[in-house]
Amino acid sequence: MKKTKVISIVVIIFIVILAVLFYNKSKLKAQATLSELSAYPVKIESVMYENISQPYILVGTLQAEKDVELVSESQGKVVKVGAKVGDYVNKNDVIIYIDDVLQKAAYQAAEVAYNKAKNDLQRYTVLNSSKSITDSQLEFARQNYETAEANYISAKRNWENTQIKSPISGIVTARYFDFGEYIKIGKPVGNVVNNNSFKITINVAEAVVFNLKKGDEVSIKVNVYPDHSFKGIINTISVKGDEAHKYPVEVLLNNSKEFPLRAGMFARVIFNSSNNKKTLLISRTALNGSIKDPSVFIAKNDTAKLVSISLGRIYDDKLEVLKGLKEGENVIVDGQSNLKDNYPIEIIK
Repeated sequence: MKKTKVISIVVIIFIVILAVLFYNKSKLKAQATLSELSAYPVKIESVMYENISQPYILVGTLQAEKDVELVSESQGKVVKVGAKVGDYVNKNDVIIYIDDVLQKAAYQAAEVAYNKAKNDLQRYTVLNSSKSITDSQLEFARQNYETAEANYISAKRNWENTQIKSPISGIVTARYFDFGEYIKIGKPVGNVVNNNSFKITINVAEAVVFNLKKGDEVSIKVNVYPDHSFKGIINTISVKGDEAHKYPVEVLLNNSKEFPLRAGMFARVIFNSSNNKKTLLISRTALNGSIKDPSVFIAKNDTAKLVSISLGRIYDDKLEVLKGLKEGENVIVDGQSNLKDNYPIEIIK
């Protein structure tokens, strides 16, 4: 038994030694193959100016032009619910009723004090005109009136705030409190969205934004209605661009009964002003990195050079280059996944 155990241990050790030797041999072979690679094979294309007449298309998200988060300006227990999620409400319809016993009592007391101070001021004004009271007495009555008026306005607002109303007509998309729950001041209580009109905010390249103006018409398409085009209007054009030299542009469009839209849908904004002009283009396959932080490798003296670029319009398989490249330069369109800056390359047909 002891002899069998020893033989088993020896066999295991032998297998481990063979495995280590095989791994080291494979590693050395791989390193030798890598060292033999003197240049990385790549394919290139020349950067060229081409005539482009396609429209400028950007993708955005439909947002309801009127989308209101309801916030409580009062606190207390919910005593009644006026609408549930999915209900249509008109402007000033009550969504939630808060217990108003104390606020109503304070309002009624403030109203009585206000009316008394108002009558006193009128009476003192008449008495002062006949010199029956002094100017200081009239001034005191005026101060009492102004204080009572301020208290009355404040108490009235506090009482009105116990009824949380919708400031717009629309659909209740959320309600965070129910009957019997306690609401604190400043807490969101619900959301109301009006889907009659939408807005889309897209970032437009500086080379294009100066050709746009407020009131221009644009075409809008959504995936759920591939054969239908909606009409939109440019509402605002920002005067300040972001780090990528793009400017926020807001487009408005009305909802359609025949082709109803909903907030959150993806939409393609098509700018109809498409001038047929020469544009510096590269193949989409040349792009290294992302559209947001674009770069390409160019072939120069059998070496790959990494170059940062700025992009404009995006077409089906082409990208407009605004900065970073010149006509005639050769960009690498295949094989760049293995490259780094200054790597040796071999151009293949």
